[in-house]
Amino acid sequence: MAFHDTPRRYGAVSLLFHWTMALLIILQFMALGGYINDGEHWIGNTIVPWHTDIGLLLLILVSLRILWMLGQRERRPELHGRHAMQLMAKGGHFLLYVCMVLMPVTGILLMVGGGHGLGFFGIQLVAESEREIPWAIALGEWHAQISWLFVALVLGHLGAALYHHFVMHDDTLSRMTARRSGHL
Repeated sequence: MAFHDTPRRYGAVSLLFHWTMALLIILQFMALGGYINDGEHWIGNTIVPWHTDIGLLLLILVSLRILWMLGQRERRPELHGRHAMQLMAKGGHFLLYVCMVLMPVTGILLMVGGGHGLGFFGIQLVAESEREIPWAIALGEWHAQISWLFVALVLGHLGAALYHHFVMHDDTLSRMTARRSGHL
């Protein structure tokens, strides 16, 4: 497998970013379920305590992924389908990236603005404070609303990948897996 992207498929680095982040985002969505149940579920007791750490890790990864993507701009595989489908794919991917950046940023604002401090896998980044920051809390409160948009976009992304694979019978899905070609 190629390290870099090629016009035919995504390279090892892009695949590693995609699937690592997909797994971490699934864990974050499970934490969302834990919050809905007020932590009264095994999810709330096991995943929710890691929610901030995973969110910060995702912010680091999406930042690196964007830099990698910009460097691979000329090599990336072409989009399939009609012009309208390509526009929807580009728009959907853009909104996914916006959510991948805004989710952790609004989470950070909510934590720091509320005086809760901020840690990253046991390393204190921002100390707790008794002073609240109203503007940070106000912006951070968008975290929950953006999460629902993000869930809808991820489901749409998954649906589009399955549509390409099972209805259009093209190689869109296989380009994002380790398989060389064909259907999964």
